[in-house]
Amino acid sequence: MRYAHIALCCAFLSMILCSRNTPCAAADGTRSVPGTSKVAENMLPDDQVIQLPVKNDPTVSFRIWFKVGSVDDPWNKRGLAALTASMLASASTQDNSYAEILAKLFPLAAEYGESVTVEMTVISGRTHKDNLADYYPLLRDAILRPAFKQEDLDRLKADTLNYLQNTLRYASDEELGKAVLYNDVFDWGDYGHIAAGTIEGVKSITLDDVRAFYKSHYTRKQVVLGIGGGYDSATLARVRRDLAQLPAGTWKPPPERTPEKPHGLKVTIVEKEDAPATAISMGFPINVLRGHKDWYALALANSWLGEHRNSSSHLYQVIREARGLNYGDYSYIENYPHGGALQIPPQNVCRRHQIFEIWIRPVPNETRHFALRAAIRELKHLVDDGLSEKDFALTRDFLSKYVLHYAPTTFARLGYALDDRFYKIDGSHLDIYRKRLAEMTRDEVNAAVKKHLQYENMHIVIVTKDAKALKEALVSDAPSPIKYATPKPESVLQEDEAISRFPLKIKAEDVRIVPVAELFEK
Repeated sequence: MRYAHIALCCAFLSMILCSRNTPCAAADGTRSVPGTSKVAENMLPDDQVIQLPVKNDPTVSFRIWFKVGSVDDPWNKRGLAALTASMLASASTQDNSYAEILAKLFPLAAEYGESVTVEMTVISGRTHKDNLADYYPLLRDAILRPAFKQEDLDRLKADTLNYLQNTLRYASDEELGKAVLYNDVFDWGDYGHIAAGTIEGVKSITLDDVRAFYKSHYTRKQVVLGIGGGYDSATLARVRRDLAQLPAGTWKPPPERTPEKPHGLKVTIVEKEDAPATAISMGFPINVLRGHKDWYALALANSWLGEHRNSSSHLYQVIREARGLNYGDYSYIENYPHGGALQIPPQNVCRRHQIFEIWIRPVPNETRHFALRAAIRELKHLVDDGLSEKDFALTRDFLSKYVLHYAPTTFARLGYALDDRFYKIDGSHLDIYRKRLAEMTRDEVNAAVKKHLQYENMHIVIVTKDAKALKEALVSDAPSPIKYATPKPESVLQEDEAISRFPLKIKAEDVRIVPVAELFEK
């Protein structure tokens, strides 16, 4: 074997033998980088370490969280936080080119990567513990010894610009609509841009910008180590010593802001001349976060309304199942990026300002007005009428089992542990979730809905063609009848009549048309 577990006495002896200039072997076979003497006094403190030991897990998981995100982007360099993280996890280190790193990771069947959102940057990875001796030095050097090569920055900037200019604009109308929605909902302060940044901002970023951002934000004060799986105490100590090499730095939370709620329905129509279907996203900011009792009540109501990728949810039944208009219809009470690729909620996308969102996956262009009305009408019914006792009981029974699938692996559970720290939850969010489901009442759920949800003031983003015609239909509240290729039950046809005339009361001055080619420029 390449390495073996070292007895505590050997680990202690190895620390004594370490010197400032002499690499020293650790229990996992790795070696310290220069400048790690007096390691016993120079460790990441306990309150910056999250452990999830699983004795029989053959893998070791890492989630290394830095308290930095797109909220820290300079106003004229939007995208700097994301590019800096990519220069760590997707670029060269001082000892290895990026090509060499990939070549070394391949036989280990392992990888590491970065995730950047508004307030979190997480460098994460997982490997089999038998490969830890080869894997960990690569992960460590990515964080502590980045090379910051111009060729890497050029490649990553080109990738980001291609994403903003081409992929996001033209390859997925669903992701496009959601990105524009977030820009509209959080169009204030430093929250008002997606993590990838803007085209002008990314073009302006230099290697000196990346170095300065790294120096300012990748510090001991801003790091939290998450480690889980089958690691030993010597490995944990090794990682804590290594991360303690980061510069001390200072950190304070971003300034508190009060989200600006829209007045009325504010519509952005993204004009795409060749759009074969229409993608719709809508939402508004909410001020309830995980850990608060209202969050769990809202989660139950939201599950009934639009549980992600679940055919039993109400929006799905109304828009897809009964009428066959699209692939799916979902709703959310917090940030849920990359929904098209996920089945269950992601981890490490926390933020202090959250969103209620409805996602209508692309519908035929001729039914876009009808689908928009149908979704808002169902939200109105939920807010005004609440859940019935039957719907409450069925949804609670479903959720109490479904949440058991939210964190099936050590890696996922470690992610939730980091999120618990972000939201300052005493205990485990998932444990609290199940406990609250068991004890909450229908009245609590309906009260939370009344308090936090509404349907008259929200941002709506519609990605479609013939934007002028849609604007005229919306502003005039013109009826939007629907025709089917196959017969529908009389009950559906009667409801269609009510949906087609449901008033939206959208003002002309609250509708803007934006050509897709102009998005994400500044």
